Amino acid sequence: MSRQLFVSLDGPKGAGKTTLLEAITHVLRADNMKVIRLSEKKSDPFRAESMALVNRLARDPSADLEWDICQRFAVSRAWISQNVLAKQPQDSVILMDRWYPSDAAFRRMVPFTEILQLNREHKVRAPDLHVGVVTAPEISWERAAARSRGLGSTVIYRLEEHIACTRAFEQEIASNGWFLCRNEGSIEEATMQVVAEIYSVLIGPE
Repeated sequence: MSRQLFVSLDGPKGAGKTTLLEAITHVLRADNMKVIRLSEKKSDPFRAESMALVNRLARDPSADLEWDICQRFAVSRAWISQNVLAKQPQDSVILMDRWYPSDAAFRRMVPFTEILQLNREHKVRAPDLHVGVVTAPEISWERAAARSRGLGSTVIYRLEEHIACTRAFEQEIASNGWFLCRNEGSIEEATMQVVAEIYSVLIGPE
């Protein structure tokens, strides 16, 4: 491998993203690949201030406030692009837990086309491979309910909201040509789907 590959995994809550990231990491490292695991949330130095606005939005919905949140996240991703991603080894696969595609699931009033343009204007690094991880919303809702932390969401509280979130995200997967991974079967099956796509991107068109 002679170049850096940036892969983001995005999706609704409870779709099994973290488990999938761990499994993909294990398979790639077993194949002697250099894998860097990153999380947007943990890499963002401005996260606390942004999440305070997200919590405020949940209490008092406002299109202007949501736009401010989108701008803050774009600024954070630009910072991560310059100060974290750019410093990773060139011969590595970077697996990012959430990036701007996740806004397609969680933002409600700002169209995703505007969010995408906002991130481009801030020179946020575009992944070489966008992986959209989804399940039927009833499945991810049940999985989340079984976790000790529950759904762990500041913006979604009811199944109806989770269904809308999942449908919105699936529509953007189709519209933007992202790689769709349906994580409803075994974790091994989903893992090999993504790993095969990673190698396909690395090899490129024949």
